[in-house]
Amino acid sequence: MPLHSAFALLACLILVPLARAGLAPSPDQAKPLALGDRVPSVLVQSTAGESVDLAALAADQPTLLVFYRGSWCPFCNRHLAALAGIEEPLRALGWRIVAISPDDLAGLKVAAEKNRLAYRLFSDRAMHASAAFGLAFRMDAATVERYRAHQIDLAPVPGEPGAFWLPVPAAFLIDRQGVIRFVHADPDYKVRLSPEALLAAAQAAR
Repeated sequence: MPLHSAFALLACLILVPLARAGLAPSPDQAKPLALGDRVPSVLVQSTAGESVDLAALAADQPTLLVFYRGSWCPFCNRHLAALAGIEEPLRALGWRIVAISPDDLAGLKVAAEKNRLAYRLFSDRAMHASAAFGLAFRMDAATVERYRAHQIDLAPVPGEPGAFWLPVPAAFLIDRQGVIRFVHADPDYKVRLSPEALLAAAQAAR
């Protein structure tokens, strides 16, 4: 085997386990980043298809970073729309809202239009951000079958045919130094922190 091929194979063998390191076997076993942790440098895609580094984004302005399951999720849509109601008070405090999901770019546009959102949405289709934040979990086969029966567009786990993933819904307040100042994550996707509670947390984290 040529030397460069051997190195390429070795890189693949190393990268695959690393990619799976942030993929929990269930939502209950996900381990979100905690207070005081730093936002990881990881790329997501904007609605225009541009790659954006989350660490650089947070350094530009204090950020309320929200992870949601997708534009197909009614609980997510209600939460996204409710967050729009505190966008102005957050902006007055110096914070901005950014939301991330495994939606593809078309799904992002659906969520933005359906919920009349002015804040930015990003695609994490390859699961890099959710894995880095400790939110990604592998969907069980029964749930995959049920969701796909409803024609829900699930994001595949890279390199694992037939495997799909979702993020545990979560909210992080991140300051300009990239430090997490507040975290809320619940493995029960029906549980979301109210906009009022997030606004109070943003006020306390100033």
